[in-house]
Amino acid sequence: MSERTLAVAAVAAAPSIVHLREVDSTQTRAFALAAEGAADGTVVLADVQHAGRGRRGRTWTAAPGESLLASILCRPRLPISTLPLLSLTAAVAVAETLEDIGVSARIKWPNDVLARGRKIAGILLESRLGLEPVVAVGIGINAHQRTFGGALAGRATSIFLETARPPEVREVLVRLVARFAGWRARLADEGFAPVRERWRALTSTLGTRVSIDGITGVARDLDAEGALVLETEGRVYRMVAGEMDDAARR
Repeated sequence: MSERTLAVAAVAAAPSIVHLREVDSTQTRAFALAAEGAADGTVVLADVQHAGRGRRGRTWTAAPGESLLASILCRPRLPISTLPLLSLTAAVAVAETLEDIGVSARIKWPNDVLARGRKIAGILLESRLGLEPVVAVGIGINAHQRTFGGALAGRATSIFLETARPPEVREVLVRLVARFAGWRARLADEGFAPVRERWRALTSTLGTRVSIDGITGVARDLDAEGALVLETEGRVYRMVAGEMDDAARR
């Protein structure tokens, strides 16, 4: 995406940022704001959340002020069947934002972003379907952490660890919102093809051997509907969701 396109998207996005010191979950708060009529593109930013959600019922925990914790409220112009593509779109926006500030970022299917093979960001897409679908795109980016202990030691990293510079979280968020707005517009106007092309260029998953929910094979492609194409012993599987086992990668 060109700098001009990014600048236009930044103006068009003109995000309304609801910045809260602490919340239970930015996702929960985003849906509450949606119920009150909040506009498309409204962002909930929190310094700390006490019940942050990750994929598959996991929690997202971070010490106060260490991470970018945000949810973007979307009222998408998309068919309901294509709403999951917003997760791949968000991954592209996150990876590009990190690259903008000097982090060499790669996307790990389905919706993690890595730097030097370590997790730096995660994305959670949740929707409420009705007369007007509402989607909350939750994004967590490790920002100021200088060390990771326990199960995260050697598996996680942060913007500070990658750049040796303390990031300004709000500036990162504004750039991220602009990137996401630009790619959302392209998804709505041009279809999935441009997002797919960029995702493929930024991913670390394709061409590697992985295991997803017990099926092990080589990740060959991301297809035109957003499914990961997994080939194993002459058979091809389309994985639309699942848990990737890193131990199988080589």
